[in-house]
Amino acid sequence: MPTLSAGSGSPRRRKSRGITLLEMVVVVAIVGLIVGVSFPAVSAGIDSVRMVSAADSVAAFLNAAVNRAQRREEAVELVIDLKTAHLSAYSNDPGFTRELTLPEGIGIEAVLSGTAEPEAGDRAEEPLPRHIVLLPGGAVPGVGIQLLGKRGARRIIRLDPMTGYPRVEGVRPS
Repeated sequence: MPTLSAGSGSPRRRKSRGITLLEMVVVVAIVGLIVGVSFPAVSAGIDSVRMVSAADSVAAFLNAAVNRAQRREEAVELVIDLKTAHLSAYSNDPGFTRELTLPEGIGIEAVLSGTAEPEAGDRAEEPLPRHIVLLPGGAVPGVGIQLLGKRGARRIIRLDPMTGYPRVEGVRPS
């Protein structure tokens, strides 16, 4: 039975606190819509960061191999495995072995010689690992490693034959 408030002849209503199920469904739908719209942009941003990080890692790896050959006067062999996206460096010193595996979603598309175009063997179904020897006191070979991301982003890391330093180049989509 409704209670009457003092001094008035109308029944008193209880105030309800909280939210209704309908309000909760609307809020969840709005949050889901925002997440759905922003996910591709966030995913592309993460892939871009992954590509930049991989390119910097390859540049540092190549720089360390060139420095080892020049400063320690040891021949250094670089092995670039396109199939597994793995780089290795070896020298005559049995204690020296360096390895780099690229992160998930980043692969090695091609190993470029002095020209900008990939060599025919790089596009084969089962590409063979490439071997490059860095000789002490010799010129640094003008090679490049072309990386490919999941979304088609490409970067080329080239060893400059004049300076011996690697540089990262972006590749514009054609």
